[in-house]
Amino acid sequence: MGFLSEALGRVAPSATVAISQKARTMAAEGREVIALSAGEPDFDTPEHVREAAIAAIHGGKTRYTNVDGILELKEAVAAKFRRDNGLDVTAADCFVSSGGKQIIFNALMATLNPGDEVVVPVPYWVSYPEIVRLCGAEPVLAVADASTGFKLTPEALEAAISPRTKWLILNTPSNPSGAAYTAAELKGLAEVLVRHEHVHILTDDIYEVLVYDGGSFATIAQVEPALQPRTLTMNGVSKSHAMTGWRIGYCTGPRPLLGAMLKLQSQSTTNPTSISQWAAVAALNGPQDFLADWRRTFQGRRDLVVAGLNAAAGVECLTPEGAFYVFPSCAALLGKTSAGGRKLITDEDFVLGLLEETGVALVHGSAFGLAGHFRLSYAASNAELEAAVRKTQQFCSGVA
Repeated sequence: MGFLSEALGRVAPSATVAISQKARTMAAEGREVIALSAGEPDFDTPEHVREAAIAAIHGGKTRYTNVDGILELKEAVAAKFRRDNGLDVTAADCFVSSGGKQIIFNALMATLNPGDEVVVPVPYWVSYPEIVRLCGAEPVLAVADASTGFKLTPEALEAAISPRTKWLILNTPSNPSGAAYTAAELKGLAEVLVRHEHVHILTDDIYEVLVYDGGSFATIAQVEPALQPRTLTMNGVSKSHAMTGWRIGYCTGPRPLLGAMLKLQSQSTTNPTSISQWAAVAALNGPQDFLADWRRTFQGRRDLVVAGLNAAAGVECLTPEGAFYVFPSCAALLGKTSAGGRKLITDEDFVLGLLEETGVALVHGSAFGLAGHFRLSYAASNAELEAAVRKTQQFCSGVA
């Protein structure tokens, strides 16, 4: 269609949304579907957070706010960064948007020019390279595959940086792999970045609270304070407090960058939803003890899924350190044919065959930049996960 922009033509639609929509369509047709394609906690938003939103409605807190968030929320964000991440920041160093994705979009749109490059480790969350392309810049894909535990090495980072590099996007724990960098691993990356003063770092810490096996979370500006003046540290309440639909993301970073992001946001969405902001104040300032129970539940689900998938013919699944995804290899099954007659040429053929023949909805690895894999979200009940694993095992055993 001739009236659509060239910029839109550079962007691919979200594969996770597409698979989820196909699963919903099948369910509407009466098919039994186990949807493990979306990244959304299955817990309810904590009651004290819901009550804070209701109180905000009854208190008339339903009008426009400051573009970058109410002061009370920015103060809560700053306190969170000081308390949990050792970052010496105040409310003036913080910014609130309608979800973490808008933080990323604002930051990149406000800074990127044609010809700029952004280093994006592979596998990546589907939106990173697409937002970079929408801004007219080029994603430089640095492979961090199973051989390194899906983690970017200092050597791969060094090789990806050029004079045109403006950003590195770092996501830990990772979507889609669940890989979580240790402080020592981040220190190795920081040593490279310290030498390249023109590179800024956007660290997506949205899965911060989900690190397993007693591991501790670290963020790069905490590990190397010298990088803080050129690091945008992004987080949100979507995954930590089961608030995906409330759409509140937040960050801290250099004040000139935050000012540019404010200018951009003032001409797009203006302020985040006022009611959600008051709920987020309660989320950040309120009790956090429930997180330990959620973490234990997710770790048990992870172990169930990893063991079950490794028992499936032709599947190899690493044990992730965080988030609520596994990213197994199905490469050994490609080039073969499913019991239902589908030729499995690509990983997309694998997940579509699995969906159509068993009703299990997953996302193909090539959507995240790494072919021959698939992503399963274990943010679902044990009963659903056990059924999904069993059906996946049956599907794989029928591939020949």
